[in-house]
Amino acid sequence: MRTIFVLFDSLVRGALECYGGNSVSTPNFKRFSERAVTFDTHYVGSLPCMPARRDLHTGRVNFLHRSWGPLEPFDQSLPDLLQQGGVYTHLVSDHYHYWEDGGATYHNRYSSWEFIRGQEWDRWKAMVQPPLERFRSMYHALQQPQGAQDGRLQAMVNREFMREEAEYCCPRTFAAGFEFLDRNREADNWFLHLECFDPHEPFHAPARFRERYPTGYKGPILDWPRYQRNAQDAEEVAELRANYAALASMCDEYFGKLLDYMDRHDLWKDTALVLATDHGLLLAEHDWWGKNRMPFYNEIAHIPLIIHHPAYHHLAGQRRQALTQTTDLMPTLLAFHGLKPPLTVAGHNLLPLIEEDHTIRPAALYGMFGAGTNITDGRYTYFRYPEDMTRQMLWEYTLMPMHLKTLFPLDELRRAELVPPFGFTQGVPLLKVPARRNVKGQPAGHQGQGGGYEDTTTVLFDLETDYEQLNPIQDKAVENKLLIQMRDLMRANEAPAEAFTRLGLQT
Repeated sequence: MRTIFVLFDSLVRGALECYGGNSVSTPNFKRFSERAVTFDTHYVGSLPCMPARRDLHTGRVNFLHRSWGPLEPFDQSLPDLLQQGGVYTHLVSDHYHYWEDGGATYHNRYSSWEFIRGQEWDRWKAMVQPPLERFRSMYHALQQPQGAQDGRLQAMVNREFMREEAEYCCPRTFAAGFEFLDRNREADNWFLHLECFDPHEPFHAPARFRERYPTGYKGPILDWPRYQRNAQDAEEVAELRANYAALASMCDEYFGKLLDYMDRHDLWKDTALVLATDHGLLLAEHDWWGKNRMPFYNEIAHIPLIIHHPAYHHLAGQRRQALTQTTDLMPTLLAFHGLKPPLTVAGHNLLPLIEEDHTIRPAALYGMFGAGTNITDGRYTYFRYPEDMTRQMLWEYTLMPMHLKTLFPLDELRRAELVPPFGFTQGVPLLKVPARRNVKGQPAGHQGQGGGYEDTTTVLFDLETDYEQLNPIQDKAVENKLLIQMRDLMRANEAPAEAFTRLGLQT
């Protein structure tokens, strides 16, 4: 058995034609949906980028215990388990967070890996005296660096070395993937993880894709929103959305090249292909840009998943309505290769669901460390917040004290204590460290995109009548049912006691 797992970052479900989108050209994602099984009720688990990947590696949510961080020594990782089962695993990615402090243990779980340099503020090209005045005139004020920790200057430097399309990261990433396939497609028992940082911001695409989405905007380069409330005028909003559309179209075209390769070499008969993303993104919907600081509306949390498995080729074009989420990918990919997941896995093997649609869970829990705890049963979504975000109890449980770009500071570690293990830590005790807070007293948010959380109001939406989540409802019976399911799922995931207390729930 051979598997190609393609992961894009921030691939918005509503932008894809196979999910009803009509504003972005994505014919190849649609083409794949027509020869695979498409999942219509697929949700995130832990957010954002690396927490989502830890879910993918371990088959369980981690946001109840930990913020952004590496795989832990007790984590049982998908590529590690595949290797133990005799499967060769290879990672090709331009997702540079794997090579920062907060992701440092993921790529080394693979048999081999290749890093494509230059995305966002990857510390790639060195320019001791960058042309600051030229950059100030080239780029919109929104994109100008704000302080020493803002990586936008590094991103400007990196882009100086991406003039031709072949120099962009997405084409280089797929080229490396094709190199692996050229060398190994006749072999058996391999797993190729092909991961593109695109269409994550900055929305930087070659001109031939951008020309498909004209706007009336006449200003400097504007393709990188900040994670904050929308303060842009209508032309600026249109420009940012058009740049996202251009980048999504580039992702679609290069994914189409992979489909062409599968056709040309007749790989469909013995090679599985999975298309997924970590989360979506707000493009000024709900008056927000980005993710993390605001509630996790469907634009962020309801994500695409499409799976081709050779044994189920006769089901091509079918769709599944069962509620699934990121944690299901790990046991499913193990099952592709005849391997069983360890007992610590909470996700579900989706192979039986591919064969026939049926309920595999009553509800799915999702969220981000220190933010709201969210639940959906497919019909309703419920966001539950502490009454006071500045006073909630919150600790990190870890043996790998790293934030996104730094080690835990010593003043944080001086307050750490050693606590007994959880069941999923396999008998290993943990450091319990007080969580970082911003100047407002709120848990510190995604480093580099502002701290804290806003619009932190407990709220219930009926997706059947209000998929856009614009009109909260009051329904005590539904809320109580979801609260019981939330409590039960938190118990099943061994949430620490304070995770219940902060939400006003019984342990």
